[in-house]
Order: sequence, then C-alpha cells, then structure tokens
Amino acid sequence: MKAIVLDGKGGVALTNLTEPSPSAGEVVIAPAAVGVCGTDLHLVDGSYATGRYPVVPGHEFAGTVTAIGPGVTGITEGDLVAVDPNVPCWECRWCRLQAFNLCLRLQPIGVTRNGACAQRVLVPARVTYRLPAGVDATAGALVEPLACVLHALDRAPSLKDQDVLIYGAGSIGLLMSAVARQRGAGRIQIVEPHATRRAAALRLGADRAAPDAAGLDLPDGAGIVVEASGHPSAITDALDRIAVRGTLVQMGVTAPETTVPLRPFDVFEKEITVLGSNSLGDCYPAAVEQIADLTLTIRPLVTHTFPLSSYAEALASAASPEALKVHVDPTISD
Repeated sequence: MKAIVLDGKGGVALTNLTEPSPSAGEVVIAPAAVGVCGTDLHLVDGSYATGRYPVVPGHEFAGTVTAIGPGVTGITEGDLVAVDPNVPCWECRWCRLQAFNLCLRLQPIGVTRNGACAQRVLVPARVTYRLPAGVDATAGALVEPLACVLHALDRAPSLKDQDVLIYGAGSIGLLMSAVARQRGAGRIQIVEPHATRRAAALRLGADRAAPDAAGLDLPDGAGIVVEASGHPSAITDALDRIAVRGTLVQMGVTAPETTVPLRPFDVFEKEITVLGSNSLGDCYPAAVEQIADLTLTIRPLVTHTFPLSSYAEALASAASPEALKVHVDPTISD
C-alpha cells in the first residue's frame, strides 16, 4: 500500500508499505478523509514533543472497515467509522479516571504509531466508532477536533449567557464558536488576523470578529476566554481580557519552552481561573453522537482536499490563512 512517512527532520515521503492485517481486537480501515492540523505541521519538522519517527501521520480520520480481527464485535466490514486517535493503556490511574488523554502510556495514532495518511490503517477496535446515519467521511473526520472542543467545555464553566472571547479562527476556534452558539452563549467574539477566517467565524455563530482585541467590544473582558492559537502574544493578551471571576481555557499548543508573563496579583484580585485543555479526554463518543446535529454547520469548514500523493501541498495549504480545514483523501487516484 502507499503511505506518507515522516522522518521528523522535514522529510515527507510517499512510500510503499506492507498492508496491515488485524490481530485480535483490531480492525483495518481504508481512510477516506484525513484532517491536517497544527500537530501534523509540528510532526514534519520534529518540533512536536511526543512524536516518534519514522511515522505515518494522520490522526483526524474516517473511513471504511476492510478487515476485522478475532474477537471484534459491534463492527463489521463495510462500516463507515471514525477513530479516537488516543490509544490508552486503560490501566493506569488516569485511565481509571477516564482521563485517557493523560494516560501514562498513551500511544496516539499518527503521532507515535502509524496513522491514516495511507491506503490502510490498523487500529484497535476499542477506539473505533460507527458513524451515525447521514454522516459521511468528510464530516466524520471532524469528530476528533469536535471532541477536543467538547473536552475543553467539560473543563470550563457553563457557557450559558456568558460572553465568550476566542483567540484564533482555525478549525478549533471555529468549532468552538459553533458549539458556543449551540449552547446558548451570550456574545461570541473572535480575535483573528486573517479576513477569510474572520468571515468564517461570523458564519459559524460569532457576533464580532476583528484582527485584535482592540477592535472588539470588551469593556469588562469576557467571562470565558478560549485561547486556540498557541501564539505567545495572543496568550499574553488573553490573560488581560479575562473578566472578574472569569476563566481562560488554554487550548493552543506552544513549544514546551515558551513562557508568557502572568501577574499573580490579577489572579488574586479578580479571582480568575486559568486552566488547560489537552486533546479530547473521554469526549470522543459524545462527539460521535453530536456530529449529526452539527454536520450541516461545520462540514463547510473543509475547504481543501488533496490526494495522498500531494501531502506536501496539503501541509502548505493547512499553513495558509486562506484554508479553514484541509483534508487528504487516500482514495483519490493520481
């Protein structure tokens, strides 16, 4: 089979690999839609802290089951499925608390084990979910980023009637805007420097969008501030925009050595909360259930689709502000 292989040093190779066959408890999937995100951009150059090489990327994906191993129940060949990329040990203390994203022996698909930028991918049946009726592979590949948003909202206070400020209108920020509107948030405002993404934010439920916070209506800050860009300057500004007794949810990924200024007196005086949201926790099943209700809203986020052989172009497109969500479709012939 054909697959993309990364070496962690900038190398992106279309390679012939042996097609996998399932052992007990495993399934093989033919991916039909694979999302490209910031994680993949960092994996290419080796700057993603937990990456292991060589590796086939691709952790946001959906496709058709082509083979099942012994002992697999509830899934059959031909099923259209999506996959939680976080493969935990299911035994450590964090797994026992259902915090699978914090598993001490986590093996993320497409990061430390081969992912879906290939004609076939081998995954545990336990992290494989049949998609609801009416949800195609393109929408199914959005389940993973949606699950990340749901996990962040599990960590945060209720959005009901809260003013929400989001930094970054990439796929996570845009999904957050759509879900915040669905959950009855008050005003939703977004800081995003690029016009194409600002326009998308307004379509997905934001009330206002501007290149910087000075262009928004924030006299008292916002009760819920979501940082989804990972840019240090945005994080610094976000800390200044938290309302009294407000909450900052840090979703954007930075380099491990990045630091930003924090004034402890502000935390004390305003009684603010700063919390992190890492990956998707245990929210993948909930995202599978909710994707049907959100499909018409969020499917237009996918603006570019490339064949497997054009993975380098897909990466370049994903890094461009003109793209909202980039997909790779391994079923497309050259």
